[in-house]
Amino acid sequence: MPTYLYKNTDTGEIYELRQSMRDDAYTAHPETGVPVKRVLARPSIAFKGSGFYANDSRPREKSETGGGSGGESKSAPKTESKGGGEG
Repeated sequence: MPTYLYKNTDTGEIYELRQSMRDDAYTAHPETGVPVKRVLARPSIAFKGSGFYANDSRPREKSETGGGSGGESKSAPKTESKGGGEG
């Protein structure tokens, strides 16, 4: 069962109450009966940074096939020329 934050409307005290997701929000504290109101809270995880979704969820097949074959043909002559020039 999830935990929700409720605020006492009179004193401002905040409570953590467990209830089913299907239940309606409490209007009164279940034990004391004081009037309460549900408080929306930020999630505990935050994804920050530019391009998080674009960089981490795309398939790499297209970029490796397109860029990989071009990169290999460019790097192969450089390796051969370095090997030939040194020896």
